[in-house]
Amino acid sequence: MRIKPPKVYVAGLVTALVVLALAGVAYQRFGRATALAVAEAAAGRVSERVVGPGTVQARVPVTLSSRITASVRQLGADVGDAVSQGQALAVLDDRDLSARRGVVDGQQLALARNLEAARAGSARAQAELELARSRQRRDAELLQTGFVSPAVLEASEAALRAAQANLDAARATQAAREADAQALVHERRYADTQLSFARLAAPMDAVVVARLVEVGSTVVPGTALFKLVDPATLWVAVRVDESVVGRVRVGQPASIRLRTGDTLPGKVARIAHQSDAATRELEVDVAFDAPPARFAIDQEAEVAIGVGEAAGITVPLSALTRNREGRVGVLVVEDGRTTFRPVRTGVSDGPRVLLAEGLAAGERFVAQADGVRAGVRVKPLATAGR
Repeated sequence: MRIKPPKVYVAGLVTALVVLALAGVAYQRFGRATALAVAEAAAGRVSERVVGPGTVQARVPVTLSSRITASVRQLGADVGDAVSQGQALAVLDDRDLSARRGVVDGQQLALARNLEAARAGSARAQAELELARSRQRRDAELLQTGFVSPAVLEASEAALRAAQANLDAARATQAAREADAQALVHERRYADTQLSFARLAAPMDAVVVARLVEVGSTVVPGTALFKLVDPATLWVAVRVDESVVGRVRVGQPASIRLRTGDTLPGKVARIAHQSDAATRELEVDVAFDAPPARFAIDQEAEVAIGVGEAAGITVPLSALTRNREGRVGVLVVEDGRTTFRPVRTGVSDGPRVLLAEGLAAGERFVAQADGVRAGVRVKPLATAGR
């Protein structure tokens, strides 16, 4: 048979446990000091930044398009390939154009022979004119001496006029053939130009960012085949609010954080003068100091442009915390305990933040406020750097 303990004994045990728990809490709160990194507020300078979202763009984007109607016979590059200026990227079917040039070549050969005949005709007409002129002069002299009649002179003069007309006609024929020959020269040049359009080459050293056709595709004038960009001309088109864009200047340094997590330096290269009527933002183009090893056009980025410095009391960003009401402040160390002090923050450069009010120079505060409550006894560690 099991004997139950007296109720008085149980009540005493519970009371003892409660006292011990309260004593532990009291020791934790009032007896034991927590070792924390403590810093002293001091004046400093914080870089002021204008921050805005943007997308990666190319200052010199090139779309390589067809200028003829043909089918794609060969492709020499794919997305991501680095290409050199003059490198063949696509070859189109040129059989029709080659046949057309062959026709022009045949026409030129036939016309060259016709032109030779026309020149020979002009030379013959010129010789006949000289002979007719000589006969007319001789008949005129014989008429003066009475050896021929006036009718003979009239006949020789008529022959002279006919010879002149024949020469004019021969020269006109020759001129027409020469004009035809010149027209065929232009026709041949046009055929050669059209034939050259069957080979599409890179106009610059670039990277292929898009290939829009496949072998066998039929293209027409204006059909885009490739999109190229020069990596050296990459920049980020940043949207900056009208209220702060006035502080931005060409040449100011910037930090570009890509969606991949990479952070690269850059500089302001261009500031637009056209504002978006809906968002009241302007575009600011920030060029990379060195192009990223990997990039994507229209990739998102976050850009911070350094526009100057502000002076005042600075604390590490890690020193900021919030109380139960959500107010921003720091944990000031007073009489060995932490006390929440509301502050008004100013600009931040990332690691540090400027305090507009709430903390004076020389006051001590907890440098790492995360997880620390107000009212905790503090055992300061080595003074943390500002």
